[in-house]
Amino acid sequence: MNAHSNVGTGELLCTKKLHRNINVIYGLAFFQSFMVIVPVIVPFFIEKGLSLADIFYLQAVFATVIVVFEAPSGYFADVFGRKNALVIGSVIHGVVYFYLNFADELTSLIIFEISVGIAASLLSGADLALLYDTQKTLQDEAEIEHSKAISQLGFFRSSSEGLGALLGGALALWSFEVMVIVQSAAAWMCLILALLIIEPPSKKSKEGVNRIQIGAVLRHLFKSDPVLRNVVIAIPLYSLATFHVAWLMQPYWEAQGISLAMFGLLWFSQSIVVAVAARFGFVIERRYGPISSLVLMGLLPIVGHFGMAWAQGWQGIFIGLLLFACRGLNQVILVNAMNRRIPSEFRATANSFTSFLFRLAFIGSGPLVGYLAQTEGLAMTLDVLGLTSIMLFVFVMLPLIQSVKAIEQPVAA
Repeated sequence: MNAHSNVGTGELLCTKKLHRNINVIYGLAFFQSFMVIVPVIVPFFIEKGLSLADIFYLQAVFATVIVVFEAPSGYFADVFGRKNALVIGSVIHGVVYFYLNFADELTSLIIFEISVGIAASLLSGADLALLYDTQKTLQDEAEIEHSKAISQLGFFRSSSEGLGALLGGALALWSFEVMVIVQSAAAWMCLILALLIIEPPSKKSKEGVNRIQIGAVLRHLFKSDPVLRNVVIAIPLYSLATFHVAWLMQPYWEAQGISLAMFGLLWFSQSIVVAVAARFGFVIERRYGPISSLVLMGLLPIVGHFGMAWAQGWQGIFIGLLLFACRGLNQVILVNAMNRRIPSEFRATANSFTSFLFRLAFIGSGPLVGYLAQTEGLAMTLDVLGLTSIMLFVFVMLPLIQSVKAIEQPVAA
């Protein structure tokens, strides 16, 4: 009787800890996205003595590191534990952002970008996989609950980006050095939260089958389900649709006569748009259906890029903000669709793989966009991105919509 009671008590405590896991993961996502440096990153690097060409080169270095380490780091998380990946990544982040205050020339900044890339690779996808595994262990596997959890995670990330932007804009007017110290402190908060996580039980790859699991993941992603295949292709490309323009935003604001003092507020507004889209993307999807949601997500980059190119002043800035609703919808609709179709034992690997594809695409396209902006101007660059968004809609979004239509049950894509 006592033994049975002790078992029941132990299970209850474990359940409570796993329920707490969900809130800890939300907190972790918040501090991972609390990037006070991002809204003024271009002026920050320029003060370090870099040119615009140097800045795009640094981002190419960062993207290359992600490409090299992204899939192996997701693999590491699946084999050795998502918590371990989060702890190691958080430690690297904390150390390297402290180091940034002492990096004053291109070589030291390259070291910074390499280190941040390794940390980002370890952090990428691990929190999302932990959230799904926690819900699964708690037998909370209903599609609606997964969608709500993804929506909440996206909301916390985007809200944090917005609050970080407000603080970063204010700190930049005071001191770039203090701003970097605050950024480092946020990384150490991630470490504390990562240590509080309870790793839920999940299937782990055995050493004997490690060599074949990557192949199994790729076969599952591209051959098991037409919807999943098209979603995996769409996630990195629609992430790219808002990433290029994110690097153009600060020069665009400056071209519209906006002062540095407003950058934090504008980046905050941009992040709030992403947060609201992530928070209510689930509602939009269930109310209007997956097809309408996908059409909306496909049209936003087209309207946004052309609108910024052709409109002037605050009208163009407002249209640019709306473009970022695509990022929030991507976080909820596409990412959730992919994770629902992936077994737990290689979910982190799959999430890291889509990030790998995104970075690989940026390595090729990012420097070209930067060169075009520097030589031909922002308006021409935005027009080219608008044309690219039309091609993306035709060759990526429409096949995804067709695959969703082909299945009888209106599963969100």
